[in-house]
Amino acid sequence: MEEIIQLLVSGLAYGSIYALVALGFVLIYNAVGVVNFAQGEFVMVPSYIAVVFLNFWGLPFILAYLGTILVACLFGLLFQQVAYYPLRHRTYLPVIISTIGASIFLQNAALVVFGAEPKKPESIFRPGDTFEISGIFIVPQYVLILVVTLLLVAFQYYLFERTKLGKQLQATAQDKTTAQLMGIQVNHMIIFTFMYSAVLGAVAGILVSPLLLVSKTMGGGLALKAFSATIIGGFGSVPGAILGGLFLGIAEKMAARYISSAYEQAFAFIILIVVLLIKPEGLFGEKISEKA
Repeated sequence: MEEIIQLLVSGLAYGSIYALVALGFVLIYNAVGVVNFAQGEFVMVPSYIAVVFLNFWGLPFILAYLGTILVACLFGLLFQQVAYYPLRHRTYLPVIISTIGASIFLQNAALVVFGAEPKKPESIFRPGDTFEISGIFIVPQYVLILVVTLLLVAFQYYLFERTKLGKQLQATAQDKTTAQLMGIQVNHMIIFTFMYSAVLGAVAGILVSPLLLVSKTMGGGLALKAFSATIIGGFGSVPGAILGGLFLGIAEKMAARYISSAYEQAFAFIILIVVLLIKPEGLFGEKISEKA
């Protein structure tokens, strides 16, 4: 039982990271109707910024993390202006190609600036730190990930369900033309969505980088898992992205422990294939009837 609980905690921690990145996928998809294939770089770039603030500049953790989130906001704004805005009146394909090109550019820029060697950012907790509860040893970083993710999910629920801005974001996601006719500044909503998605990526990067290290490819691996989570949960569904990420994280850790750890990275895609075969619209997606 102790082992199962430890696996659940670690699975929920990694699943929370997948969920945060998956939320970025879903929010941008709902806002502009395209998949942002540079979503992994929304994790990678702020993670390197955090390394600069913590390791090179020696800033306190609070200042470093707040500075990283501020830079992520600016990065999301710049990305929207460069990769999406010039192509906003085109079909979805040029925008997708633009995000892929941005992803390649950012990975190579990180390689040139920071080198190929992975970086380990300073962490609030010391390496190997654990604490014991009733014979169960838990990594503090896992608990931090779970707490921050829970707070972000609660904030997102409040934002979308209880605020005027949230209602405007939902209206823009449902129908941009109608939202514009109702007086909503659609372009501002899209800009906010990109910035918020970048913040989610930054938080995911800050939380997971002490566990995975920071490299130019770290975002790509997380983005693939998160993309799988969005499909498993139901593409376009915010609750589906969250639950799909958590489900994927738990399933990965359980399968790695009780089946084979050698194929841990493959289990996400095996689960994805199984879900698509059984329920193509995803676990929480709406079933769409074929048109005649």
